[in-house]
Amino acid sequence: MNVTSNKRLLALDVMRGITIAGMILVNNPGSWTYAYTPLTHAQWNGLTPTDLVFPFFMFIMGISTYISLRKYNFTFSTPAALKIIKRTIVIFLIGIAINWFALLCYTHDPLPFAHIRILGVMQRLALCYGASALIALLIKHKYIPYLIVALLVGYFIILVTGNGFAYNETNILSIVDRSILGDAHMYQDNHIDPEGLLSTIPSIAHVLIGFCVGKLLMEVKDIREKLERLFLIGTILTFAGFLLSYGCPLNKKIWSPTFVLVTCGLGSSLLALLVWIIDIKGYKRWSHFFESFGVNPLFIYVLADVLAILLSVITYQGESASLQQAFYASTLQPVFGNEGGSLAYAILFVLLNWAIGYILYKKKIYIKI
Repeated sequence: MNVTSNKRLLALDVMRGITIAGMILVNNPGSWTYAYTPLTHAQWNGLTPTDLVFPFFMFIMGISTYISLRKYNFTFSTPAALKIIKRTIVIFLIGIAINWFALLCYTHDPLPFAHIRILGVMQRLALCYGASALIALLIKHKYIPYLIVALLVGYFIILVTGNGFAYNETNILSIVDRSILGDAHMYQDNHIDPEGLLSTIPSIAHVLIGFCVGKLLMEVKDIREKLERLFLIGTILTFAGFLLSYGCPLNKKIWSPTFVLVTCGLGSSLLALLVWIIDIKGYKRWSHFFESFGVNPLFIYVLADVLAILLSVITYQGESASLQQAFYASTLQPVFGNEGGSLAYAILFVLLNWAIGYILYKKKIYIKI
């Protein structure tokens, strides 16, 4: 007997929750000096587990975009376009607000606009969501795969001709960002902004791949056929990305085309695994933890950023060390050691955010950003 499902796949919410929990975990160690290597980003070329969490979220965002746009029958209309543009602007401004709040807390300057970073994680999500959603309403879906190829190939040409694989200020990505944004408004990492302007091009392709995967998933009702499609897509994209990486290195900071292929491929495979475990085999009890993150993902991510900033600037009883530093140094480090204490802090911080998310989840409060 075929197993069918007309409902939303629980695995989607769980994977979204896993990525949000992962992003919070890797962004908030007790000490950056003693963070375990798998919980840090690759310095330049290469791939670590940490490099997967953000692209996995963007991949899921593409699938969710397909699901959410079905109510418009994928037909362009002024109300639909205005809603997409409004959400894009709101998410982008929240990203700016987080950067402003961080500078305000660290510098005590209420108007630190001369040094505020313009781009960031939330801003990238906003731009990629807005572009992908409008593309999905404006062009026939059968042409989207060709657009994805054009974006990735075009970006690769930019990288090859613009010294795009160099980790210095001669990189075309750095040149463009410094020319348009200004050095003071960039992420200060060897002049390469990991969420820069040009690298938004392959990031849009990234979300569009997720959109196409969402289309392939929702076209069929048989959940086992959904599973087969996910595994097939995951295998093809992953192998293609690794094979092409000999000429185009995997690199998160520049969001290289092969990075797009491999992370989308691995994301598809992970989603397939979750579909099999949760939606087919019915092993759901363990997943409740991640559902709390998955139903309010952007809100919890923003909340975690705000809490992390506050814990890193608020001091305890006039001490020079922040609450984060004091708790790590006096409580966790003596018990678990340098690296273990750093990881313990990150896990406890994830649990703090989960507790807030769990309350919202139990009360069925969904804060959409």
